[in-house]
Formats: sequence, C-alpha cells, structure tokens
Amino acid sequence: MDERSGEVAMDDLSTVHPGDEASSNEKLYSGRQQNKEGGIPREETCGLESDHPPAQGRTEHTDRFAVKRTVDRRFECTECDYRAAKKYCLVIHTRIHTGEKPYKCGQCDYCARQKSSLDLHRTTKHSGEKPLMCDECEYRTADRSNLSVHMRLHTGDKPFKCDQCDYSTARKGNLDRHMAKHTGEKPYNCGDCGYKTADRSSLAVHLRKHTGEKPYKCDQCDYSAAKKDNLDRHMATHTVEKPYMCGECGYRTANRSHLYRHVSRHASVKPYKCDKCDFSTKRKDYLKKHSLKHTY
Repeated sequence: MDERSGEVAMDDLSTVHPGDEASSNEKLYSGRQQNKEGGIPREETCGLESDHPPAQGRTEHTDRFAVKRTVDRRFECTECDYRAAKKYCLVIHTRIHTGEKPYKCGQCDYCARQKSSLDLHRTTKHSGEKPLMCDECEYRTADRSNLSVHMRLHTGDKPFKCDQCDYSTARKGNLDRHMAKHTGEKPYNCGDCGYKTADRSSLAVHLRKHTGEKPYKCDQCDYSAAKKDNLDRHMATHTVEKPYMCGECGYRTANRSHLYRHVSRHASVKPYKCDKCDFSTKRKDYLKKHSLKHTY
C-alpha cells in the first residue's frame, strides 16, 4: 500500500524542512484546514483534499455525497480525538503516538512513519538533486512545497488569516500558533514531562530533548543537531555561504535571524518601548539595558 495518500503539505515557522518527522510531508490533520488558494476552509480526508465537486453544477446526488464525506469518519483514535474515514489513515496517525517508524533508509540511520517521507529523504539527502529553483534568487530545493512556501518571501502573499483579528501569515503553522493566543488551547502534551504546546511540530522538536535524537547531520564532519536551523548555521562554517540578503543595501549573512535584525535598522519602527519613559528601540536587548536605569 502506498501511503502517500496519508500526506498533506504543511506551511509550517519555521521553514518546511524535508526529513523532519513533523514536517510538511508528515502532517496529518483531522477536521478542516485553510485552503491555500483562497483562504476557504476545506474538508480533509487523511491529509488529502476531498474530491467534493465544485459549487457550480451541484446536484442532489453530489450534495448527499458531500455530506457523507464530511461526517463518515468511523475510525477513531483511542489516544486523542482524531477520526478518519479510512482505516489506513488511522494506522498512519497512530504511529504519532506509538513512535513507530517502519521505513528505514539503507544509507544512514534515518527512519520515517511514511514511505513518501523516506522517498523524499533519499532524494534530498543522498541524491544531491535540487531540480526546483526560485526565479527571484538562488534558492533551490527538491521539494515543490518548499519552493511554494519560499516564493511567498518574494510575493508577500499571506493566505492564512486569523478570523478574530487582522493577523495574517504566509505559513499555516504560524497561524496555528497565533490562534492559541485567542483560545489558550495547548492540546499537544509531552508524556515525559509537563510540556504542553499548541503546535505539533514544536512537540516533535521538544521530544528530542528526551530521546537525544539528532536527525540533522553534517556531511562534512561528525556534527549533528536536533533542529534544522542549527545545522544550517553549522554548515555556514564549512561553506561560508551567505544566502540571506538585505534588499535595501545588499548585506548578506548565513543566519536568517541576523538578517531580520539588520533589516530593522532600515525601518523607522521601534517596537520595544519603555513603560516608564518615552524611550523606544528596535531591539529588545537594548530595551533591557535601558530598563536598568530605572531600577537604581
């Protein structure tokens, strides 16, 4: 059985990273997800868009079909409130709770919950091929969903919108984290400690603190990391590449957070304000230093 039908591309914070068990190709959601094209909710079945016919030309038959597809989720997870219309979708989902990763790479110690994730790992990690290229910069990737998310950096597209305030974002994961501010819900719990989060990918990263797993490995030395961002920073020490560039002055850096800090220097916005005087600054650490003046 090809379990590719158990996938859904996720626009999740952090950049979507192939090989991450909480990444775009392993996200399985129950319920509804925001449509990437128009921000319209759509039903999902095992991570795939349902084949509901479009509104135009609907008939009594298609209406009955749509209702059935929406409510017929007979397979229930015994660990959480996930429900699926197909048994194999539940099998894939259950691996999140059991930790089972039956698909193993023959060239390294990587293993995955889904076959498609293993296929993607082999392509991106061992073949070295990155056939998809950005037309605006030198970014290349082997994963089409990664390229789609990357392009929003150039277009400014933010299709994921909060229905309770004016917040919008380019990534679904960012919206999920934002919504937790309104609801206060943190449904993802660590079984080893009291950690709770509103974001499943954050839980996956947290669990590595307990397991010691460091899936991101340097191919030039024995360095490994629990987070993709840490590996990216490490790789810069080998390549001296600086892929992040300021559009205002040409400044380049190997670290995205450094670029964000640099770009703020061009802006007149000073979001960090002292609550005891009219001092404001672009950087949080500057505000902390300033606040010390009021403590004496």
